[in-house]
Amino acid sequence: MTVPEPEPSPAKPDDLAALADLAESYRTMRSEIAKVIIGQDEVVEQLLISLFAKGHVLLVGVPGLAKTLLVGTVAQILHLSFRRIQFTPDMMPSDITGTDILQDDPETGRRRFVFIRGPLFANVVLADEVNRTPPKTQAALLEAMQERHVSAGGQTFDLPDPFFVLATQNPIEQEGTYPLPEAQLDRFMLNVRVPYPTPDEELEILRRTTGEPSPAPEAFLTAETILALQRLVRRVPVPDHVFRYARDLVRASRPDQAEATAFVRTNVSWGAGPRAGQALILCAKARAVLHGRFAAAIDDVNAVARPVLRHRIVTTFHAEAEGIDADRVIARLLDDVPNPVATAADRLAGSR
Repeated sequence: MTVPEPEPSPAKPDDLAALADLAESYRTMRSEIAKVIIGQDEVVEQLLISLFAKGHVLLVGVPGLAKTLLVGTVAQILHLSFRRIQFTPDMMPSDITGTDILQDDPETGRRRFVFIRGPLFANVVLADEVNRTPPKTQAALLEAMQERHVSAGGQTFDLPDPFFVLATQNPIEQEGTYPLPEAQLDRFMLNVRVPYPTPDEELEILRRTTGEPSPAPEAFLTAETILALQRLVRRVPVPDHVFRYARDLVRASRPDQAEATAFVRTNVSWGAGPRAGQALILCAKARAVLHGRFAAAIDDVNAVARPVLRHRIVTTFHAEAEGIDADRVIARLLDDVPNPVATAADRLAGSR
């Protein structure tokens, strides 16, 4: 038998109406994206979860998997401004944040510095091949992601809201690259792996992309609506046992904690920090709302655990030699960390 999860606090009528609207919008977004992107259902869902959870995404995949096309399509259907930055080894921080230039003031006849905004000033920013630019420029991007503003010439300029950064990283070319340090990777809410298409999807790609152009997706959500939906996600209730489960998952990933299993102590050198627990809860909330539920559940935490944790867990050299990566560690964590609901059900069944 199973024990039902505790009932969350009742939602307000306005929130329930907004929940229904968002669930319907999610279905519409998926159908609009499908006009351009074939397959990649899990990747699309994770991108939208991060958007409504107000986080940033690191996309990892080989060239040619439509990462840029996917990001541009998401920006198009959400009626948001979109800029793409192709990172290169000679790029400077001012190339992305903006710079001061000296201009003549026609009213006073004097010269003054005017800040020219860089490509970061957009709602959706695609940072293409972020590992190809030096650490100084990477740091400028990550600072803007965290602080959501840019400082130049003693002034602070707020970035537009919503502000959503999707950075891509090519996993097969490491020569001439500057890998992001683990502490900076932690600024990304999700690390999304973009896989190769299935045989049927690849056949459909060949048919659709070599014939007449596909119909363009339609925009139907404004920036104001997205901000309201982000606030709705924050109001989603989370039962206490879900909070405890997310905490236990994160703590079990740290080899120096009492909660760590023997597998983690052997194969992990550094585990996830508290920011991982925050991301688990926020993404679980967003996933619940996108699926039409006004309460986060343990299944939602499990569904987002891999993209939330894979860039926050550092395996040992021994584990790498054995072919054990972060995803293997997360799979073991999901198996080994007790599910509070299932544990309570077992206790109840044993008492009878």
